[in-house]
Amino acid sequence: MPRPKDDRGQVLSSLVAVLAVVAIVAGLLVLFGTRGDDSTADEAAGTSTPSPKPTGGPSTVGASVPRPTPTPTPPAQPTTAPTSDPTTEPSSEPTTAPPATQPPATQPTTIPVAQRPAVEVYNNTARKGLADSVAGRARQAGWTVAGADNWHGKIAGSTVYYPPGMLAAANQLARDIGVGRTKGALDNMKKDRLTVILTSDYTG
Repeated sequence: MPRPKDDRGQVLSSLVAVLAVVAIVAGLLVLFGTRGDDSTADEAAGTSTPSPKPTGGPSTVGASVPRPTPTPTPPAQPTTAPTSDPTTEPSSEPTTAPPATQPPATQPTTIPVAQRPAVEVYNNTARKGLADSVAGRARQAGWTVAGADNWHGKIAGSTVYYPPGMLAAANQLARDIGVGRTKGALDNMKKDRLTVILTSDYTG
């Protein structure tokens, strides 16, 4: 049996009311769900630190801070240490050495009597007996006198003449009789003995 129109209208109004409730509930769910997400997103966004935007010019903060004045570098010191004066220590020894003792003068070699050559003495002065006097002095000194006479000629000074190899004997004879000059024998003199010629300079 068909329903009356009034009942139909009530059914339709009931359906509309139900749909409206469902829509309201769905809208509330959607609204609360979205607000929860938005709050989380807002919290995340609130905790994040915004990055500073790059600036095109230099920072005014850094420029306003005064920079420390550079300290001047001290001059480099020399690497070599100054040498200190050596400490002078007193010495027990005297600073001035005593003068060295001069060695004794070398004594002339004395020729044994047996090895001495013969001697001839000549007088080249006006003094008589000079040759004999000097010959006697030579004999007393250990010399063998082979002759004594006068000499005629020009002689520079009183001299003991010696042949080759008899220089040492001539020096010793000159010391013994006081003659200060020796010289090699002349061509006209004998070559196996010493020849003494006395001139005016002889004072012995």
